Amino acid sequence: MCGIIAYIGNKQALPILVKGLRRLEYRGYDSAGVAIAQDGKINRVRSVGRIDNLDEKLKDHTVEGTVGIAHTRWATHGGVTEENAHPHFGCDGKLVLVHNGIIENYRELKTNLGDTHEFKTQTDTEILAHLIEFHYEQQKIHNETPDVRLAVEHALAHVRGTYGLVVMHADHPDLLVAARLGSPLVVGIGEGEHYIASDATPMLAYTKKVIFLEDGEVAEISRDNMETYNLKDEAIEKHVEEIEWNETQAQKQGFDHFMLKEIFDQPTVFEDAIRGRYNLLEGTANLGGLNMSDDEMRSVNRVILIACGTASYAAMVGKYAFERLAGIPTEVDVASEFRYRDPIVDEHTLVFGVSQSGETADTLAALREAKRKGAFVRGIVNVVGSTIARETDGGTYIHAGPELAVASTKAYTNMVAIMVLYALQFGRLKRVSPATGQRLLKALREIPAKMHEILEQKDLIKEMALKYKDYKDFLFLGRGINFPVALEGSHKLKEISYIHSEAYPAGEMKHGVNALLASDFPVLAIMTKDQLYDKMRSNVEEIKARKAPILLIATKGDEGAKELTDDVLYVPDTMELLEPLLNTIPLQLFAYYIAVELGRDVDRPRNLAKSVTVE
Repeated sequence: MCGIIAYIGNKQALPILVKGLRRLEYRGYDSAGVAIAQDGKINRVRSVGRIDNLDEKLKDHTVEGTVGIAHTRWATHGGVTEENAHPHFGCDGKLVLVHNGIIENYRELKTNLGDTHEFKTQTDTEILAHLIEFHYEQQKIHNETPDVRLAVEHALAHVRGTYGLVVMHADHPDLLVAARLGSPLVVGIGEGEHYIASDATPMLAYTKKVIFLEDGEVAEISRDNMETYNLKDEAIEKHVEEIEWNETQAQKQGFDHFMLKEIFDQPTVFEDAIRGRYNLLEGTANLGGLNMSDDEMRSVNRVILIACGTASYAAMVGKYAFERLAGIPTEVDVASEFRYRDPIVDEHTLVFGVSQSGETADTLAALREAKRKGAFVRGIVNVVGSTIARETDGGTYIHAGPELAVASTKAYTNMVAIMVLYALQFGRLKRVSPATGQRLLKALREIPAKMHEILEQKDLIKEMALKYKDYKDFLFLGRGINFPVALEGSHKLKEISYIHSEAYPAGEMKHGVNALLASDFPVLAIMTKDQLYDKMRSNVEEIKARKAPILLIATKGDEGAKELTDDVLYVPDTMELLEPLLNTIPLQLFAYYIAVELGRDVDRPRNLAKSVTVE
């Protein structure tokens, strides 16, 4: 939610800021604004709605200068109005800031500031601007040299909540101050210039050299220098890292939407995920980032997979893999619930946080709780240098590349791939034979080609989407390892098409869901050839008897599927444990084409954000 981009250098800031805001649109927002310092004053322009609205409004203003900040807001405190849009001023119009996160004690802070400050918005963020301004003015009262960074540090000592913020002051036109607690900030390093953003995406066109701020750090940034401190004003040494992605990777590459591009990316990025991470000769995986000795791995008697949304459905597939291959009892926890149920965790528990962004607030909080209780805590994330990657004691990047559509697709399949490899690595230490490991790895290496087979059916899938687009409700069914696939398929349909959809394990139909079956209630069933095929087919026969429309995902060559419905999408055969890697793709395309036909904003569905950095 929300996005920050800031620039200090020798170029005109406005084009960089606007372009950066467009790169951050995937995060979800409802208003936007920019502020640029010039000639001892701050010029600010804000608008409600898309970046296009802001761009149009900027045509009526002269906004020049080489230092500036910008923001896309997703409303939390206060409605969607221009008044509530960032950046926010203090009283005198000289101090301005942008902020991601939530200030939990903003009412208390507002009361403490008293009548000496005039507030013009309903946001919690504006209180931050006034609080920092107050501490800045206090320095003058005490005949101290005014220092923006010290004012920020003193102000934040009173703040309870989360923040990623950048502060600019008209009287200090060669300086930006950034601070982070719970909401990510990245500093990009150029020649005589610096960029600051919520993630690396907006700066990829200019630099790959970055520094990630940690919680509790404050950075003082000029054109040629960056110094970092903690809230006690103690200097901290930071290390420069290099981002692997380039700007081209973050573009649509000719596809109509980022989501469609990312669906079609899957064969390529899947190979990136598994490359160099297995040994076919020994039939095992080798994910060195786990940072655990063989003895430590053998000591694990329980695995917990913590995730939200699509990542949680990938984790449910991971549960099957860990239990079947490694024989380790495994559970999946929705991150937002984990730490509130007093989970039983000890030194023999391995906890994985699964997150595309690596910044998901609930997942991060759950991992911190598991770490406090003594568990092995590891991460499975996509974004290099993200908070989960830095705060866990090891783990694996899924190498899916930039995923800019809000709805996750390629990250899902790569998460599943990594969890299967982890399960095999543990399994080979415990009970899996080399021959079994080899069979699994050979099947895994065939997945990209089989993904291509499915993607080549895009026109057929689009045709079926056109047929089903006007239904108001949908039911997805699966059994065994395909129940999580049904959940993910239902999730995709509802989040981008806004069609009400549910998913059930097919064996539960008689326990209530049968009452819903009717001619206006279509059912998409995953009926591929695995150990539960006969049972799943019986469930579909019941649906047919009740006259509900049926769409099937079936294994290539299963001609009997056509006896149940004319609407069959065939997928290549693979090992049962790997079926979700293939069976999910037609569901992604089905949801995508329905959403397009209904005129939805596919890449940025309403009310949703890519990176959920607040609870």
